[in-house]
Amino acid sequence: MRGGPAVLDEFNALPAAEARSRLLAVCAAPRWAQSVAAARPYGSAGELLDTGGATFANLTWDEIAEALAAHPRIGERPTGASREAAWSRKEQSGVTGSQDALAQANRAYEERFGHVFLIFASGKSAPEILAAARERLGHDEDTEREVVREELGKIVRLRLERLVDA
Repeated sequence: MRGGPAVLDEFNALPAAEARSRLLAVCAAPRWAQSVAAARPYGSAGELLDTGGATFANLTWDEIAEALAAHPRIGERPTGASREAAWSRKEQSGVTGSQDALAQANRAYEERFGHVFLIFASGKSAPEILAAARERLGHDEDTEREVVREELGKIVRLRLERLVDA
């Protein structure tokens, strides 16, 4: 891993369109990517993470929903060579087994809330994710939106860390 200031310097020097493109793999909300790209140059990875977090906190629910639409169903690993697909595969690496139960939970969740079930899957097993999905099916819409925002925020932070530690 090369990481560190050299990667941050490279990110700071990217043409605006390329920076936005890389940031959309972190969070598929266009306003978020545009705002974070426009705030360059960053003096440190911490500054980038802080800006990313503050910008994320100001996203509307419609923007969150747009970002959700880019995420695969839990347990369905995306194919392809894109950065986002690779990150999703890595994040879901512990999700093995229970595929039928996860597929059923995904369907029930999508019918209930109208969007993909999203969880910060890094380090979680399939049974842990399944239990969380079943628990969250009991949430009301507002409570679930708060949970989704929190889970997506964790994913965005992890991916933003990976972006400058690639």
